[in-house]
Amino acid sequence: YYSELKFIQFLNMLFKDDEHIKLIHSGDEYFVKMKEIIENAQEEIHLQTYIFENDETGNDIANCLKEAAHRNVKVYILLDAYGSSSLSDNFIKDLQQSGIFFRFFSPLFSVNNFYLGRRMHHKVIVADAKFAIIGGINIANKYRGKESDEPWLDYAIKLDCPAAQDLQKLCRDYFFKDRSSKKIKPVLHSAGKTLVGIRQNDWLKNKTEVCDSYTNSINQAKNEIVIVSSYFLPGRRLNNAIIGACKRKVKVTLILAGISDVPLIRNATSYLYSLFLKQNVLIYEWNNSVVHGKAAVVDNKWSTIGSFNLNDLSCYGSIEMNVEIHSPYFSELLRSDFQNIINQCNEVTIDTIYKNTSFISRFVNYMAYRMVRAAILFL
Repeated sequence: YYSELKFIQFLNMLFKDDEHIKLIHSGDEYFVKMKEIIENAQEEIHLQTYIFENDETGNDIANCLKEAAHRNVKVYILLDAYGSSSLSDNFIKDLQQSGIFFRFFSPLFSVNNFYLGRRMHHKVIVADAKFAIIGGINIANKYRGKESDEPWLDYAIKLDCPAAQDLQKLCRDYFFKDRSSKKIKPVLHSAGKTLVGIRQNDWLKNKTEVCDSYTNSINQAKNEIVIVSSYFLPGRRLNNAIIGACKRKVKVTLILAGISDVPLIRNATSYLYSLFLKQNVLIYEWNNSVVHGKAAVVDNKWSTIGSFNLNDLSCYGSIEMNVEIHSPYFSELLRSDFQNIINQCNEVTIDTIYKNTSFISRFVNYMAYRMVRAAILFL
């Protein structure tokens, strides 16, 4: 996998417009780029993420942020109260004593680790309204990996373009509980010859931009759709869009989790395999590590990367953010990366389903699907 990544990174270097937009993989690559943004910041940093753990990776990023605060850079951290609930009071106090502005994004209601309401699912850092990274990667060791363990499979995008201005306004909105970002329209910004847009999903604020962009792109697809997805349980709208593309003879490929950190959701996803396989969807399972990516390429000209999972929780229950990229070259670059992943995956077919699973396991998958669909909006 890593030798093939070097080839993808070489292609990335050849991308002349890549001065403004870069594909980033989970692992050291992501955290090195994040630290570069922090270390080069001069005025203001916003970090918003779902999970921030007190481990080697978390402390490395925390120390870098504290050094920025000591340089009189204003540092704002917004973490999800549920996803980052393991952080100790001492860890948070240390950040605040270093001059960092810290806040948890709290749900509507919570009692004894039961949380009801929206989740802050962003994975974003932006500095000085100029440089930003958006993706699906949280701050923890499992996203960085070790020599013996591959990092969780995930992606992010580094931006150096006017879209970073919109992103900083959006981050300030959520940190300060402002509403000025409602005036920000989902426009496309120029990044060299590439067009880039920040897309949000926050159903309570009537923002369904990520879901809309996925649905519209799938509905307009003519040749090929490739999706990398963790926790793949599309609702009716996205489900119908995918099936509609299949009926138009569009080649649809799904790269899904062979290993999941939430086994119940993997079982629920497995229940859908037969439905999609009957529509001639190609399904591949990645078993080298946990799949956590949320990315797609359509017709080698449109792509998206971010925090948005293809399920109803992301559509209606979480605050999500993706980057939408209109660029044939970047889409081909990402598509090549996907192909390297596919080459290491196990293909799922109707024959392998019935060969490798029993009637009981298929019934368990069915029950998991029903349970998750009923509960997902309340997680």
